[in-house]
Amino acid sequence: MDLYGFYTGKIFDAYRFLGAHPEKEGVTFRTFAPAAVRISLIGEFSGWEEWDMNRTYDGNFWECYAKAAKTGQMYKYRIYKRDGSFTDHCDPYGFGMELRPGTASVIRDLSSYIFHDKKWMKQRTDCKRNPLNIYELHFGSFKKPSERADDWYSYTELAHILIPYLKECGYNYIEIMPLSEHPCDESWGYQNTGFFSPTARYGTAGQLMEFIDICHQNEIGVLLDFVPVHFAVDGYALADYDGTPLYEYPSSDVGISEWGSRNFMHSRGEVRSFLQSAANYWLTEYHADGIRMDAISRIIYWQGEPARGVNNNAVAFLREMNRGLKSMHPSAVLSAEDSTSYPGVTRSAAEGGLGFDYKWDMGWMNDTLNYFRTAPEYRNKDYHKLTFSMMYYYNDAYLLPFSHDETVHGKAAILQKMNGEYEEKFPQARALYMYMYAHPGKKLNFMGNELGQLREWDEKREQDWDILKYPIHDAFHRFMKDLNHIYLTHPAFYEQDYENDGFQWIDCHQESRCIYAFERISKSQRIAAVFNFSDKLQKDYTFTLKSACTLKLLIASDMDQYGGKKHYEAETITLENGKANVTLGAYSGIYYLIGN
Repeated sequence: MDLYGFYTGKIFDAYRFLGAHPEKEGVTFRTFAPAAVRISLIGEFSGWEEWDMNRTYDGNFWECYAKAAKTGQMYKYRIYKRDGSFTDHCDPYGFGMELRPGTASVIRDLSSYIFHDKKWMKQRTDCKRNPLNIYELHFGSFKKPSERADDWYSYTELAHILIPYLKECGYNYIEIMPLSEHPCDESWGYQNTGFFSPTARYGTAGQLMEFIDICHQNEIGVLLDFVPVHFAVDGYALADYDGTPLYEYPSSDVGISEWGSRNFMHSRGEVRSFLQSAANYWLTEYHADGIRMDAISRIIYWQGEPARGVNNNAVAFLREMNRGLKSMHPSAVLSAEDSTSYPGVTRSAAEGGLGFDYKWDMGWMNDTLNYFRTAPEYRNKDYHKLTFSMMYYYNDAYLLPFSHDETVHGKAAILQKMNGEYEEKFPQARALYMYMYAHPGKKLNFMGNELGQLREWDEKREQDWDILKYPIHDAFHRFMKDLNHIYLTHPAFYEQDYENDGFQWIDCHQESRCIYAFERISKSQRIAAVFNFSDKLQKDYTFTLKSACTLKLLIASDMDQYGGKKHYEAETITLENGKANVTLGAYSGIYYLIGN
C-alpha cells in the first residue's frame, strides 16, 4: 500500500493491506495503531495466548504472520497503552465478526466465493433513465423463522424467500439497512463496530455474496446502507483504538453525535482512506449495486446544524470519495440521505458538487405526508404543499422516500398517518401512492407499507403478513403490486425524470376542489395523472391536453378490485378538441395513456 496515499486520504483499497489475509499457509495480520506501545495477537489458533506483533513499515503499523491460523477462526488485537493497561480490540479492517455479545473478529477468505452475475454487472446502470423501484428492508424482520426476537433467516435462506416476493410485487431493487457488524439490535445497524464485517446475525461473508449473486441472477439490484458519519462507542472497536482518538475527534464538543456515538474526524487522511475503502469494499468484493449514505447533513454541517457552518474538510472528503467511487464503479448508485438545502449534492464532483447520483427528497416526503394527515376540509388551504416540490425539483436528482424513519418512534405507519377512521385511510393511501409513483423521481418504499400495515415497525418482529387475510388489506396489496408493475413497464414514469420535458402541469389551480392533474412524458408515450384528494365526488371536471385524441385507462385507485366503490366500464375516452370531461371519486387517482 502507498503509505503517503493512506495518510493523505487517497487510498480506496486499504483493506487489501490491513486486516487478516489468508495465504497458502497461515494468515498475515496487519493493523494501524501509531500510538500503541505494544500489540499482541490473540486468537483460537494460539489458545488465546499472546503473540507479539512487530512494529513495521514507518513505525505506525503492526504485523504478524501466524502459520497456525485458519479461515473461520477468531482473533483480537491486545493493544497496550503507555500506562501499561491494555484493551482487546476487534480488527477495524476485519472481514468477519462473531455474533454479539461476542467481540472477536473472524478470519474470512474473500476469494472463496465465485460470482455468477457477469450478465447483470455488464448491463447494470445508475438507473437515471430506467425505472428504480426500491424496497427498503431490515434483514432480520422481513420474515422470521419463529417469534423469537433473535431468530433470523440466513443470508442464503432469505434470498429464496424474498426474491419471489419482490418479483411478484414489482420491485427491481432492494435497499438493506446496514449489514456491517453492530453490537445492538436496536441500533438497526447504524452504530457500527465492524465496517468491513457483514453481521454474523445472518451468516458469513460468503453467504452475503451468495445472496447478492442470487438477486442479480433474478434481475434484482442490491443497495447497501452505509454509515460514514459515526461509529459505536464500544471500547473493543474503533473508540480510542490505539489509546488515543485515532478515528474520532479528540473534543467531545464535535466528537459525540446526537445519538451518543463517536463522530469520525473526516479531516484525517487515515480516516478518509478507511471510510472510502469500506465503501469500495462493499461495491467491489460483494458486487453491491450502490451505497445509500446515512445522515449526510451531519457531514456537511458541524453536528448537522447549518447555523454552526459548513465542515469544509468533511465536504471535501465526500466529494473526493464519490469521485473515486464513480470512477471505479460508474454504474453503481450513490444516494444521499440529506434533509438540508446545501447546493449541488447530486452535481458531479468535477463540477464542484458532492457527486451523488440521487438525493432523498425529504421536503417532498414531509409536505406530502403532512397534507394527507390534514382533514379534507382544510386541504384547500394546504393545496400548494403538493405543487411546491416541482418549484425546486430540478435543483438536484431526487429520490422519493417513504423509509423506515417514517414508520417508527411514534410517527405511525404510512397508512395510519392518513386522516380519518380505519376504512377512510385506505382510499387515501391508494391515492397517495398513485401520486408518489406519478411524481418525477425514483421510488423507495419500506417493507410493510405495501400491506397497509397499521403498526409501527419493530425490529424484533416480522411484518404482519397475517393481515392479508382481511379483504381490505388484500385489496390494498393487490393495488400496490399493480401500481408497481405499471411503473416498471411505462417509460413515461421514469425515462425523463430529470429533464424538464418529462413533466408538465395540466392543472394546478383547483384549490377549492383539491384536484391536481399533470402529464408524464417519454419519447414514446404520454401519461396523464389526475387526482382528487378531497372527500367529495367531483363531477364534470374538464381538463385540456395538447395534441391528444384519446385517453386509455391504465389504473384508477377507486376501482372495485382494489377496495374502491367504482366499476369502470369505459376504458377509452375520446377527446373533443383536446378536452376531457371526467368524474372523479373521493380520494382517488387515475392514470390515462394519452393517444394522438
